[in-house]
Amino acid sequence: TEYAQSQPGDIVFVEVPDEGKQVSKGDDAAVVESVKAASDVYAPVSGTVIEGNTELADNPALVNEDPEGEGWFFKLTLSDATELESLMNDSAYQEYVSKL
Repeated sequence: TEYAQSQPGDIVFVEVPDEGKQVSKGDDAAVVESVKAASDVYAPVSGTVIEGNTELADNPALVNEDPEGEGWFFKLTLSDATELESLMNDSAYQEYVSKL
């Protein structure tokens, strides 16, 4: 999200998961490195990775430039659709980050 990309500063490296990798909700799924620090990106739900954004290897700045568009990390097939119920919608997320 816009808020999340603004926290670490300029992103200089991104490692995305390989196709076929199984991830569980809350597990480390990707890594971002900025000029400030390295951070894990956690899986929001459980599933199987069907595509990692390979564009980020050559252009990690996409995370900063277009976090909700071309700067995506990975796509996955859900293994438990009920986990979607625990995700925030946009208004709940905006309220949450406004308090940080």
